[in-house]
Amino acid sequence: MKLADTPPRRAGHMTGMRGVYLVSAELARLGFIVSPTSRSAIGADILATNQTCTKAFSVQVKTNASTFGFWLLGKKAQKMVSRTHIYVLVNIRSSKKAKTEAIEFYIVPSKVLAANMKFGEHWCQINMSDVSKYRDKWSVFGSPTA
Repeated sequence: MKLADTPPRRAGHMTGMRGVYLVSAELARLGFIVSPTSRSAIGADILATNQTCTKAFSVQVKTNASTFGFWLLGKKAQKMVSRTHIYVLVNIRSSKKAKTEAIEFYIVPSKVLAANMKFGEHWCQINMSDVSKYRDKWSVFGSPTA
């Protein structure tokens, strides 16, 4: 396949990647050592550690750019529970009229996410109402210098 024949990227894929880099940038700003994983990593979009590399985290990012009351999940999220596995749920709210954008982060321990998942026949989701107290709660990661 020639490069010119390559199909365009899906908007959802680009939104997801944007969320990964927004979360990576915020964790780095806070002082963590951060590395996005390859797209083939199951369950972890980002690997992060404190500055002394004595505490490591796997981070799964779920990003919305058009619906904001819930995030879709895979059923395996219910079983991926660990003190060091954290979900960061991202809303990218754009206003074309005002040409502005607001980014919301919900930093949710995997145990909390698994306990609040809603199941349908072909989908799973976590509702914003179940995780609203985790908005901007970066302290879930602890101190980057500890």
